[in-house]
Amino acid sequence: MSDMITADLVDLDLSADTKEAAARALAERMVALGRVTDLDGFLADVAAREAQMPTGLDGGIGIPHCRSTHVTEPTLAFGRSAAGIDFGAPDGPADLVFLIAAPAGADDAHLTILSSLARQLMNSEFTDALRSAGDAATAAALIRGDETPAGRAETAKTAGSASSASGASGTASATGASSGAEGAGATGDSAGASQNTAAAPAAASAGTAAATGDAAPEAAGRPFRIVAVTSCPTGIAHTYMAAESLENAGREAGVELVVETQGSAGFTRLDPEVIAAADGVIFAHDVPVREKDRFAGKPTVDVGVKAGINRPADLIGEVRAKAARGEVTSGSAPATPVERAGEAGEGYGTKLRKWLMSGVSYMVPFVAAGGLLIALGFAIGGYEIKSAPSVLNHFVWTQTDSWAALMFQIGAVAFGFLVPVLAGYIAYGMADRPGLVPGFVGGMIASTINAGFLGGLVAGLLAGGVVMAIQKINIPAVLRGVMPVVVIPLVSSAIVGFLMFVVVGKPIASAQKGMTDWLNGLSGSNAILLGALLGLMMCFDLGGPVNKVAYTFATAGIAVSNPSDSAMKIMAAVMAAGMVPPLAMALATTVRGKLFTETERENGKAAWVLGASFISEGAIPFAAADPLRVIPSSMVGGAITGSLSMAFGATLRAPHGGIFVVPLIGNPFLYLIAIAVGVCVSTALVVLLKGMRKPAQQTQAGGSAADRAATAKEAKQPVAA
Repeated sequence: MSDMITADLVDLDLSADTKEAAARALAERMVALGRVTDLDGFLADVAAREAQMPTGLDGGIGIPHCRSTHVTEPTLAFGRSAAGIDFGAPDGPADLVFLIAAPAGADDAHLTILSSLARQLMNSEFTDALRSAGDAATAAALIRGDETPAGRAETAKTAGSASSASGASGTASATGASSGAEGAGATGDSAGASQNTAAAPAAASAGTAAATGDAAPEAAGRPFRIVAVTSCPTGIAHTYMAAESLENAGREAGVELVVETQGSAGFTRLDPEVIAAADGVIFAHDVPVREKDRFAGKPTVDVGVKAGINRPADLIGEVRAKAARGEVTSGSAPATPVERAGEAGEGYGTKLRKWLMSGVSYMVPFVAAGGLLIALGFAIGGYEIKSAPSVLNHFVWTQTDSWAALMFQIGAVAFGFLVPVLAGYIAYGMADRPGLVPGFVGGMIASTINAGFLGGLVAGLLAGGVVMAIQKINIPAVLRGVMPVVVIPLVSSAIVGFLMFVVVGKPIASAQKGMTDWLNGLSGSNAILLGALLGLMMCFDLGGPVNKVAYTFATAGIAVSNPSDSAMKIMAAVMAAGMVPPLAMALATTVRGKLFTETERENGKAAWVLGASFISEGAIPFAAADPLRVIPSSMVGGAITGSLSMAFGATLRAPHGGIFVVPLIGNPFLYLIAIAVGVCVSTALVVLLKGMRKPAQQTQAGGSAADRAATAKEAKQPVAA
């Protein structure tokens, strides 16, 4: 930390009476040393961070901080106020003020040091030593962790303790960060050391989890286990102070507590075995917890990050009380592909699938909105509406054709974003925010040269790969502040643009044209077989990757202003097949309700609406409970519906909507018959397969009717959520 704070950055007689004046006084010292290039711009960034959440902490501490493009290198300034300055802490003014300035592209080593300082601030010996420091050099040495000047033995002793803590934390944290970068495909957690050290006993305990089962911790003769996640908007100070506070409180309470700090330099995921063995979870955060679904099904306390700093013992008590009452969280919705950016040990194929699904998941809303608007325009004004003049120059409020043209033209604009969004968010899934600019640029080029969705896929992968390569280059400290704002967008966009225009664009455009021509030439048995294949894919994983591949293939064909007849037939077949599984499960629970549990019968009522709306996920509860019977039955019905839809020549211009867009379907009566046939086939199969299982269940259950009634009663006991 020797280059981050010097005596020139210390003011032991800070005379400011407001937090704004205090920040200005300390920032002026940074400007004088060339650490900040624009005083007012930097103070605006500090004020913006302060507006998100006050930075005052209990114990008389204020830590204004921010990441700013006006900072040339990570810098720390310290001020001591005799009168105290209000930073919004519950216990009153702060007399110790730390102004932390990090460049927008600060590297992991510097963020590690800053996070180590944040942890030291929870140490009363460290803060007492700062309050008693007699000169600026002594205070700076204390913060750096250096030896203090001779003649101050007591201060030196205190500073030595702070130095050991800081050195251990900083060194090990850097190791944690490196490990995270290698294992997770992202920069590791700045406070990896503390996390990994604390994780050791919990990991060891996790090994014996099988032996203790689900018994209460006290009954199993082991400590109560807690896993926690801390995060704040900037990810420099509060994140690590909350972690330190929770760890200290956990030691005092005699519990095993492991913290995952999701800081500005990324994070290292807790070992899944540690999470599985935990008895409770604490979230102390002011930004969304990444991959929150990992912690589902456990007693959980969810609070702001300041609560983790100010009242950690209360949080531990709350989660123990919830565990005693049996309260657990329900399973949360799966994280988006971007939120689940590569985990340790994943193969390239798995990462590639997540990157592609990232782009698709962000593209689908554009497909739905644009496609439905275009379809409504056609429904109101007829297919000739695509030749209408721009509504910017010709719009009559009382004419339906004007409204039809308006819907069509808005939808066409929305469709224009499909390929850029696909490419941009594939790159985002690979390289986070730095990948957005080259991804969107590459996607727009793909649209310009008629490379279509294939071009968007390639552009997104190229953009993500280029940014990841640039991020691995060792950049001089003076350039780090401008890397994410200027250098990475400029260089990556130029490289991706060159590759798309000059190298790969033309071959991809030719391949896209060839695929389009092939689709246009489909007829007879080939079209029917394609419908069956798409139907199987739509029903295989009910909204999963295979389902999304089929859906994306269909929407790619209609995502143009003038789609071919074959493309609209494919879209119709895909939507029809996707409606079959939930409708079949709904019908099965109606005609043979005794084959299903009470919960499944309730889910069946909702499945009517979900299936009619083309939401295949409505069948997931049934597939999860009995996959070997539900999924094959759904696939057979979906394949029949897909092939019949193609055989009947049904067409669809809208990418979504279910029965609500029937007026927009070509041959709607035969289309509904195709759906009905597939639903009946799937229903018959699932009822048959479940009926064959029933006698075996009864024989296996045995016992009296009273025993079965007792079992049913036990199964209906509610679980607190």
